[in-house]
Amino acid sequence: MDGYPPIADHGLIGDLQTAALVSGTGAIDWFCAPRFDSPSIFAALLDHERGGHFTIAPDDGDVTVRQIYLADTAVLITRFLTPTGVGEVLDFMPVGRQPGVASDQHRLVRALRVVRGTVTFNLECRPRFDYGRSPHTLDLDEHGAAFHGPGIDVHLSSTFALDADGDDVRATVTLHTGQLAGVVLDTRSSGSAGPGPVRAEEVQAEFRATRLFWHEWIRRCRYRGRWQQMVNRSVITLKLLIYAPTGAPIAAATMGLPEQFGGERNWDYRYTWIRDSSLTMRVLLDLGYEDEANAFRRWLGERLRAPRPDGAEPLQVMYRIDGDPQLAEETLEHLAGYRDSFPVRAGNGAADQLQLDIYGEFAYALTHSADMAEVAGYDGWKRVADFLDWLADTWDRPDEGIWETRDGRKNFTYSRLMCWVAFDRGIRLATQYAQPADLPRWTAERDAILNQVMERGWNPDRKAFVQHYDSDVLDASLLFMPLVGFISPKASQWLSTLDAMERELVTDSLVYRYNPHASPDGLRGSEGTFSFCSFLYVNALARAGRLEQARYAMDKMLTYVNHVGLFAEEIGPTGEQLGNFPQAFTHLALITAAMALDEELDKADQR
Repeated sequence: MDGYPPIADHGLIGDLQTAALVSGTGAIDWFCAPRFDSPSIFAALLDHERGGHFTIAPDDGDVTVRQIYLADTAVLITRFLTPTGVGEVLDFMPVGRQPGVASDQHRLVRALRVVRGTVTFNLECRPRFDYGRSPHTLDLDEHGAAFHGPGIDVHLSSTFALDADGDDVRATVTLHTGQLAGVVLDTRSSGSAGPGPVRAEEVQAEFRATRLFWHEWIRRCRYRGRWQQMVNRSVITLKLLIYAPTGAPIAAATMGLPEQFGGERNWDYRYTWIRDSSLTMRVLLDLGYEDEANAFRRWLGERLRAPRPDGAEPLQVMYRIDGDPQLAEETLEHLAGYRDSFPVRAGNGAADQLQLDIYGEFAYALTHSADMAEVAGYDGWKRVADFLDWLADTWDRPDEGIWETRDGRKNFTYSRLMCWVAFDRGIRLATQYAQPADLPRWTAERDAILNQVMERGWNPDRKAFVQHYDSDVLDASLLFMPLVGFISPKASQWLSTLDAMERELVTDSLVYRYNPHASPDGLRGSEGTFSFCSFLYVNALARAGRLEQARYAMDKMLTYVNHVGLFAEEIGPTGEQLGNFPQAFTHLALITAAMALDEELDKADQR
């Protein structure tokens, strides 16, 4: 592998406990096991020399590549058009019979087939355990290869012969029209028995079962609007990023991918943010996926019940997928980083920040289910009521805000907005389910926040709501204001805010989070437009009645999606995707934008 593919040049496969990225060159260059947040086995995306990869591709250099998903599945097809024929690699991870039970055994299937002519495939499997820090040994016999790393074994079985290449493996196989070969990579705890030889019939059976699983799952989706294909792909992506044993979603499948090539904004997103996850579950509920939403609610309830040190906040900003609050951030000095974007960080120091908005997103997700009372019960409600009582004493504080700035705490308007949401939704829940609550106090605090935001979050000179008090900096997070009902989407103050954002934060319908030069965030460098905010902008335009502009912005954003329907975190200045990939935040915002725009367009059609 001589260099790095574009971040967007990948598809995602997974089994609801871990996931892998497959590049358009047939390389698996990112894979962690046994969990999303485990150390990597393949990480060439972060260091193409030291990271490790598993590549299957034709040996002919004159190749045209096409990569697609089988419709409404997480089965990825990489098709190679060569001078001698057309070959394909089908990549997928079978979803086990009990995906909700944590397992150290995971299976990645790569099926090779030729649909026209003759194609010779080369295979290279070069695992590099523990982010490339730990050596491994190789055992090779007639059944396949076994790579032994620290605490984990990787078994590679195939329907054709494998050859040793030092402690790695390579192979060559030639297939003709209609022929199929199979390669299966299994991960298991050290010392576990290997999976045995693989047969073509077994590969075909696993393919059919995996395809059926995804077809049955996506059939439950309620969306029937104008962007059906994009919404289906986005909701499958959200599902792939949920750790089934606990119900906890991760923010993205990767770590360390840069927001600016060569820059330092390279974070680890393989954890569960309260904010991102709550909004993901709200979207899944809108689409009819109550099982996933309720699983996350139970996970949230466990976080509220967990013991915490005296004086600690009721919730941490983020956790590991099993609820572990320890996410110590370290720099992996031996990795060069994607296109020399250093440092490469594992863990995330933002877990220790104060971000008061998370209580609002938490309550926002809770209020959208008819069976909330049944799921939470009295004990669950008491925990919600306790944290709202706590918030009544503590909301009026500076914090680090939604964008996790590292330049000191400020009175962020978005944080106040979401504290308002916490009380507003708490009042609704208590009233709807007739639960005990200090309604007079919650109402007083809700109203105090609204008055404060209107007085201090509004800048009369800018004629706009601003990022933090005593500031004139705009912030796209405030696109949430009409979405959560804080202000009418057609109120004059909101429309003038929207106009100000359009002048300053919007470029060709793409939206920056804020201007880091006008509002320093403690980090060097710049970033691209933030795709989550670009879709929030579509939503806000639609609700404001600016339908032609909203439709244009939606269509414009969809021209930046990658070849298989996936988005990273940001769009760079020349249209490249930047940041961790794929990002749940972006895909959930795409879905909400599609639903809002559909609803407003339908109303306009009826008129």
